Amino acid sequence: MTSRTETDSMGPIEVATGRYWGAQTQRSLAHFAIGEERIPLPVVHALGIIKKAAARTNQQLGQLSPELASLIERAADEVISGALDAHFPLSVWQTGSGTQSNMNANEVIANRANELAGQPLGSKQPVHPNDQVNQSQSSNDTFPSAMHIAAARQTHDHLLPAVQALRNALHTQAERHAELIKVGRTHMMDATPVTFGQELSAFVAQLDMGMRAVEQAMPGILALAQGGTAVGTGLNTPPRFATEFAREVAALTGLPFTSADNKFAALAGHEPLVQLHSACKQLAVTLMKLANDLRLLGSGPRAGFAEVRLPANEPGSSIMPGKVNPTQCEALSMVACQVLGNDTTLSIAASNGQLQLNVFKPVIIHTLLQSIRLLSDACNSFREHCVEGMQPDAARMREHLDNSLMLVTALNPVIGYDKAADIAKKAYSEGTTLKQAALALGYLDEAGFDAAVRPELMLGDHSPST
Repeated sequence: MTSRTETDSMGPIEVATGRYWGAQTQRSLAHFAIGEERIPLPVVHALGIIKKAAARTNQQLGQLSPELASLIERAADEVISGALDAHFPLSVWQTGSGTQSNMNANEVIANRANELAGQPLGSKQPVHPNDQVNQSQSSNDTFPSAMHIAAARQTHDHLLPAVQALRNALHTQAERHAELIKVGRTHMMDATPVTFGQELSAFVAQLDMGMRAVEQAMPGILALAQGGTAVGTGLNTPPRFATEFAREVAALTGLPFTSADNKFAALAGHEPLVQLHSACKQLAVTLMKLANDLRLLGSGPRAGFAEVRLPANEPGSSIMPGKVNPTQCEALSMVACQVLGNDTTLSIAASNGQLQLNVFKPVIIHTLLQSIRLLSDACNSFREHCVEGMQPDAARMREHLDNSLMLVTALNPVIGYDKAADIAKKAYSEGTTLKQAALALGYLDEAGFDAAVRPELMLGDHSPST
């Protein structure tokens, strides 16, 4: 493999020919060969947005010539588009400030800009990675800003649309089956009736709550640390840089980014990211229940509840012919497990760091973006391959309803709790129907029983509130 010589403040080092990164990136590759997890590409693309916005802002404020700003913007555009993804190889498990990834972006953009200007890689002329690409910035405000930009874009573009689509699919099923009466269950035991629409409406409302939690976290995510530089004081930034920079990022992304009011907090703590992941955790809790409930309702087909027919997407066994498993439920519940675990990782990381800087930034954003991606993909898969195609088994639901002992609850106002309990216990112990037990005990005649025990009158307002 051929190489060229790159330099930094520690001296020369060899970099493979054809790679746009420079000396600091190469040193990080050597010193942090840990695991397979790489800095997420949404963060890389966010760094491209930051470098482009910073170049524009520095030019507007008279800190950078139009010619150099244009070269940086052109190279940054290639980072933003993903054309240079292969030149961002660094591990999540690196310096806790993300300095090496910031320098990775600075070096790649500088080398590509100089190449566009007809200069060799490694020349640092006319664009220097620190002096021009990193102008008015520090890794300590750039990397947290990239974290926020990446999180905001992934949430806006992927997570919220995926959850909304799943919510809408459940709402459609709830409306479709608003009149289908079935037995309710509490404590995993038979309870009074509900409609299938009511049962599904709970998930619609729970997903609505989850989306509201995500939306409530967004203002903090949209506030950027940029302009705080090393410790939050804004050293080496021109006046108005922070606000003008945020305005440029908003224009580039179409999202209403602002400058964080307190840059010290933006560098030293990551409460906005904690809040957003807490909303992800809330969604994971809801999705776990959704997956497990449909897994129960679909269990069988002959020895379980078998009240819902889940789509048969693939064979379920290598030995049992004809077996079909609730695989979408299993995948969704595994995603929920991962997100719940991620919340612990992120919480521990965000609670640490010392004095003016949290130094767990790469693992925080790696964890958050993994949760966002998993939830987005899993919601889309579960909607498409499970919810949209599931069908209730009305006959099975009716069979369970007719056999339910808890219909006796309708007799409480008529004969009292104790006599109603006698009926239920007699029917259960003797294997008879409620009506047979009631008549045998002499508590009601047939007409009285039929008038009182009517499942359709036990539903309250049975239109699901969705």
